[in-house]
Amino acid sequence: MPELPEVEAARLALEEHCVGKRIVRCSAADDTKVIDGIAPSQLEAALVGRTIAAARRKGKNLWLVLDSPPFPSFQFGMAGAIYIKGVELSKYKRSAVSPTEEWPSKYSKLFVELDDGLEFSFTDKRRFAKIRLLDNPEAIPPISELGPDALFDPMQLDDFVQSLGRKNVPIKSLLLDQSIMSGIGNWIADEVLYLARIHPMQTASKISKEKYKALHRCIKEVIEKSVEVGADSSEFPQDWIFHSREKKPGKAFVDGKKIDFITVGGRTSAYVPELQMLDGADAVAENRCKRRKEKLEKKDDTTLKKGPRAPKENKKTAKAMTVDDEEEDNPVKQRAKAAKPTKRGRKPMQVAKASSNKAVSSSTHDNEADEEDQDDEEASKPAKRGRKQPATGSSNKDDCSPDTGNDGKVEAKPGKRRGQKQPAAEVKSLPDNEETAVPAKRPQRKKR
Repeated sequence: MPELPEVEAARLALEEHCVGKRIVRCSAADDTKVIDGIAPSQLEAALVGRTIAAARRKGKNLWLVLDSPPFPSFQFGMAGAIYIKGVELSKYKRSAVSPTEEWPSKYSKLFVELDDGLEFSFTDKRRFAKIRLLDNPEAIPPISELGPDALFDPMQLDDFVQSLGRKNVPIKSLLLDQSIMSGIGNWIADEVLYLARIHPMQTASKISKEKYKALHRCIKEVIEKSVEVGADSSEFPQDWIFHSREKKPGKAFVDGKKIDFITVGGRTSAYVPELQMLDGADAVAENRCKRRKEKLEKKDDTTLKKGPRAPKENKKTAKAMTVDDEEEDNPVKQRAKAAKPTKRGRKPMQVAKASSNKAVSSSTHDNEADEEDQDDEEASKPAKRGRKQPATGSSNKDDCSPDTGNDGKVEAKPGKRRGQKQPAAEVKSLPDNEETAVPAKRPQRKKR
């Protein structure tokens, strides 16, 4: 935004070319955001026919003294600028109007024609400026709330140290405070702090008197030099940080040293960490903040790696690989693993094979015993649903086997339930001349 050098260059041009001349025509834009507190038509009527007696400035505010009040005042805001037709003025890069554009510019908020044909215009591209009509601009805010002007009314060193050295706030914030000293803006504050080798975040009350002395001298030198060249930045010394402060981070350097950017007092601040270092408690606090920031960054990286979009890792494989690596490095763990008993569950292939061979060898010796005990085992097993036990003798659907004696009569025998043995006393011996019915053997199940 325009600061003291740019506004002073506009004041000098108005004083040189417009003082003593009468206003014959005036045109105010219909923009109530810029034209503050008065209708555009009323502003035009109040200026036409009046003679300009002087041009005044305090801080970043400018006003014209006419032959009688009220007086128009201009607060430049972020991109305000004064242009005089046919006169070269400072071209602040954010407010410059090309000579090939229409005159007055489409961004013009107040156009004035003087009695000798000279024309000037106040323009504002971003509409943050203010044009007011005041009886006594110095007695009304915002001009009445400003501190001493950094150029016309510079503070003495002792007053400067006393005003700033009692504050427990960053020094950059105090330099931007217009109630302490008016006229210093963002780029001038960065420049004087760089030349004085003071960190923008350094607490004002922790700065030594020697550094305050250097800062006081740098403010005077920077302002006087920039006003001397008409606020033309191409004429600023090449070792100023001004020429690189608008570059992107990582590409900004001054005298071969890297420029970093931080936010102080809500404004972007350019400084050289290699030359502008914090002192005392501020340095300890900065280191603590850096460590905290590094921890948060590590935590964020860990969260991203473990997040839902992170590549999934086979946990079993990773765990097995980790365990194997540890066992290879530690022979004690290898011996401990060999001594551990096998877990319950499926047997390894070798154990299963050995047990199957043993079962085959023992099946030959135990075959007869298995056949003898098979009937008892089958009788003792619980009955299965849906299947019937075959009866002794010829099978019948009613689970009863009719028996025919020598006399040709059929004797009814009580049925034999599955799982129940028939008492020996009830079993009748069959005649020798009849064949004995042998129950069918069920296939032998393999033992598990």
